[in-house]
Amino acid sequence: MKALTRHGKADVRVDPVTEKPTDVVVKVTTTGLYGSDLHLYEVFGPFLEAGDILGHEPMGVVQEVGPDVTAVRPGDRVAVPFNVSCGTCFMCAQGLQSQCETTQVHEHGKGASLFGYTKLYGQVPGGQAEYLRVPFGNTLPIKVPDGPPDDRFVYLSDVLPTAWQAVEYAAVPPGGSLAVLGLGPIGDMCARIAAHRGVDTVIGIDLVPERLERARAHGVHVLDLDQHDVVAAARDLTGGRGPDCVIDAVGLEAHGTPLAAGAQKLTGLLPDALSAPMMERFGVGRLSALHLAIDLVRRGGTISLSGVYGGMADPMPMLTLFDKQIQLRMGQANVWRWVDDLLPLVTDGDPLGVETFATHRVPLDKAPEAYEMFQKKHDGAIKVLFTP
Repeated sequence: MKALTRHGKADVRVDPVTEKPTDVVVKVTTTGLYGSDLHLYEVFGPFLEAGDILGHEPMGVVQEVGPDVTAVRPGDRVAVPFNVSCGTCFMCAQGLQSQCETTQVHEHGKGASLFGYTKLYGQVPGGQAEYLRVPFGNTLPIKVPDGPPDDRFVYLSDVLPTAWQAVEYAAVPPGGSLAVLGLGPIGDMCARIAAHRGVDTVIGIDLVPERLERARAHGVHVLDLDQHDVVAAARDLTGGRGPDCVIDAVGLEAHGTPLAAGAQKLTGLLPDALSAPMMERFGVGRLSALHLAIDLVRRGGTISLSGVYGGMADPMPMLTLFDKQIQLRMGQANVWRWVDDLLPLVTDGDPLGVETFATHRVPLDKAPEAYEMFQKKHDGAIKVLFTP
């Protein structure tokens, strides 16, 4: 079979990979290129090995099942959550599949393993491949109906539950307002979900014209970082107080200070033995988006953090957080927790516009070029889907 593997910084290739029998084998029909895949492409090399299979947003058709699997059978169509979760432990029972006790990576002090996402999260082969081994065949795959196109269901693996959880954690009050920082796939979907759930005022903030136009087309008030004092403009839209809630959907890829950008590049040049502990302990995140979220949100408001940041010692404005009495909620999405809420939205109609959400569809053989296009934001690339 073929799979997308990482070989070095900004070097991904399509290579042959030997498959082994497992609980469930899924023939991948569509798989996504996700924003956090760029973390692996550029920054997190010390936690990867040549040949690691990337990707954590797949769906496909079950080809083989183990002898104890009864929930799915060959021919079933499934989406595969990016959390590798057992579905039966204490954490899974609490709806915290991202903290699954069966697959926690104790060596690195991390939560549940993830498909296609470094040694830090279990080094589980990912879904940018022709076939994917899926453990926990009775509890992990999400069975979806035949008929509608893959675009309806592939986002159940990550984009939809991540965005739904971000909006849920924001807990916008009735008649309230929400600002979404970053209008990439997650931020864009957060804005759509918030509008669908009846949030009165949804404000989208970005600096990429194509992203701003997509959000505007869905009824979002958009603010261009390059053209507005966004804090003042957001207050004008919210009675002078600022938004009740802010979602930071930017994270590590934020456009931050030149110093932070240089730190990322420098860390990537160090030998793995030096750069890995530096990245884990001190971080190379650019926190400008999170600082902006703190400035934006009204006093007593809530920040919902869905963007991924790295490191443990990035400076935080604790005095401001305390003084403004801000609530801060965050975490990897717990995919299965939100499946019952999301399945009707992709089965009975398409209120969130998932069928037209992707901007590019390319063969897996062209994945290296797609990574570069997506990383550089060329050709209006906002959401890329691969067809193995």
